[in-house]
Amino acid sequence: MAAALVGGSFLSAFLQVLFDRVTSREFVDFFKGQKLSDELLTKLKMTIRSINRLLDDAEEKQITNRDVQMWLDDLKDAVYEADDLLDEIAYEGLRSEIEPGPQTNNIAMFRNLFSSRIRFNKRIVKMKEKLKKILDRLNDLVEQKDVLGLGENIGETPSLHKTPTTSLVDESGVFGRNDDQKAIVKLLLSDNAYGRSLGVIPIVGMCGVGKTTLCQLVYNNSRVQEWFDLKTWVCVSEELGVYKITKDILKEVGSKYCDTKTQNQLQNELKEKLMGKRFLLVLDDVLNAKYEDWDILLTPLKFGAHGSKIIVTTQNGNVASVLVTVPPYHLKGLADDDCWCLFEKHAFDDGDSSAHPGLEGIGREIVRKCKGLPLAVKSLAGLLRSKRDVEEWEKILRSNLWDLQNINILPALRFSYHYLPAHLKRCFSYCSIFPIDYEFRKEEMVRLWMAEGFLIQPKGNQKMKEVGDEYFDDLVSKSFFQESSSHPSCFVMHDLMNGLAKFVSGEFCYTLDDANGLRLAKKTRYLSYVRAKHGNLKKFEGTYEKQFLRTFLLMEQSWELDHNESEELDHNESKAMHDLLPTLKRLRVLSLSQYSYVQELPDSIGNLKHLRYLNLFQASLKNLPRIIHALYNLQTLILRECKDLVELPNSFGNLKHLQYLDLFGTSIRKLPNFVIDLCNLDTLILCECKDLTELPTNMGSLINLHHLDIRGTNLQEMPLQMGDLKHLKF
Repeated sequence: MAAALVGGSFLSAFLQVLFDRVTSREFVDFFKGQKLSDELLTKLKMTIRSINRLLDDAEEKQITNRDVQMWLDDLKDAVYEADDLLDEIAYEGLRSEIEPGPQTNNIAMFRNLFSSRIRFNKRIVKMKEKLKKILDRLNDLVEQKDVLGLGENIGETPSLHKTPTTSLVDESGVFGRNDDQKAIVKLLLSDNAYGRSLGVIPIVGMCGVGKTTLCQLVYNNSRVQEWFDLKTWVCVSEELGVYKITKDILKEVGSKYCDTKTQNQLQNELKEKLMGKRFLLVLDDVLNAKYEDWDILLTPLKFGAHGSKIIVTTQNGNVASVLVTVPPYHLKGLADDDCWCLFEKHAFDDGDSSAHPGLEGIGREIVRKCKGLPLAVKSLAGLLRSKRDVEEWEKILRSNLWDLQNINILPALRFSYHYLPAHLKRCFSYCSIFPIDYEFRKEEMVRLWMAEGFLIQPKGNQKMKEVGDEYFDDLVSKSFFQESSSHPSCFVMHDLMNGLAKFVSGEFCYTLDDANGLRLAKKTRYLSYVRAKHGNLKKFEGTYEKQFLRTFLLMEQSWELDHNESEELDHNESKAMHDLLPTLKRLRVLSLSQYSYVQELPDSIGNLKHLRYLNLFQASLKNLPRIIHALYNLQTLILRECKDLVELPNSFGNLKHLQYLDLFGTSIRKLPNFVIDLCNLDTLILCECKDLTELPTNMGSLINLHHLDIRGTNLQEMPLQMGDLKHLKF
């Protein structure tokens, strides 16, 4: 089963992961080893295929059909249930490998082994019963397809209709783009095409930042008009298709009867039309482009005169890298003053706010919320144009932009999301659990995605981390993530992108804070908790829905408490966390970062059999519980700046899937010998472990170790075997 890679449904990538798991040799072998019928697995595979064929149609129809939207939510909930169960089965298989029964004649040991086997068999029987129920639920949903009018996908890319752009522009309504216009005009009139006769200028920026408007200004610039013999404007708004674009260019230059001609005829005619003429071609809103298609499209265009230029607007940096002959022009948002001028023109009669002095201050605050996006500014101005009551303006100021009706921000940004590959949709929507303006690092995000199973199994020798890096770079190139202006190594989401992520994730992602209170839905799987002054965590303890959570991130608070308040809150939340952890049995991600009140972990953490990511940054831990060895799925363990931590438990070597271990700034004195049993360890951070004086002699056994940071330690020498690690970087 192949997941849709362009514009596919959010769920298709999830189903691909499920399908890969069900068909894996390890999974099938475990099923057979427990003498379980593979009939259930066969039925599950068939059901997954049936669901997958409905997804693209359902995702498109949910936009206008509430029943389909509810059906998709129910389906997503059921798929999460199936994934939890399959993960539980895989865990039992992993445990049977890591902890084989002891070979002994001791009667007491035999009884314990016998008793353990009985418990294991009961768990397997329960799993089989759960699998049957989940299959029934999935099949019931499939059977609803006819009532909902859902058709099966036969390979077409889903489509949304977008109003085509044109070259016309009202220059009196454009502000703050003079410098940008001059820069592009200079590129157009220059001979610098890096040795090529035809120059291509990509303008890159996020949706709504004003790429089309800038192009329109340039297209109608008087110097540009004089310089070029021919000018053509083509709105692409989809993947770059050679036949359609060639036909559209010919129509622009006056050709007739294009619809009945072959691609060969079209290209030859275009060659004749452009021969010896200096032309400007604008390809507006290119979503995707393959090099092969681009190369074919360029063939007749190369017959134009020297100095011909093509401008391509795109929010996808990867498109720019395919088409580029000059460095991409990255278009930024407008300054606040320019945004205000744009807002004033559209919100007030004759573009003058002086008749309404009470509204200007509120209006400027509203404009600041738009973070430089002209599309957002213009949409809100249009919404407020007929309103002159201060209270109505203040209501808009306090509102979430995504709650407002009759503004076109949502359709425009949703269009960008719609054409994301299915695997990127999951990764992007997950980011809705982060607060607005939250800064994140690439490695942090990729490891969270990996823990949640969002990354499709790589082919060949590629590592899962490398797959995640590619996903992240794609979202950056498509302007869903932006580099932070304050910390170059970090990234942020524009406020409207954050809103888009929250919109498309629905109830499945949630942020718990003082503002929105406690409204956890049964469907919620991913939760961030912004620490509240009054300890929301304790209130959260009693909710039934928490048991379904997969991610639980505690975020740093943005306010300060005095010493007594802080101690009281720490005490209350520490107790609440100890009571809470045993109930969160489906967690993949647990982050208690920067919560110093965490002085010890309860033994119940050993029950988190799905856990893959554990962040205890700056916790006051002195040691880890021995039961941590039961976290066989753990991939990432962050103990950074746990300054009281002096040792790791002897059972630590059982964490066979651990890839990333961060011990930065801990008080570890010696790295124990069992660390060499961490056969999948890729990254080991020992930086600033000032009490660390030696490493195990057989560190050379860590054949997958690629990164080792030992700066600021007191290591006197390195084990000789370290020289055998060919891929190791210090």
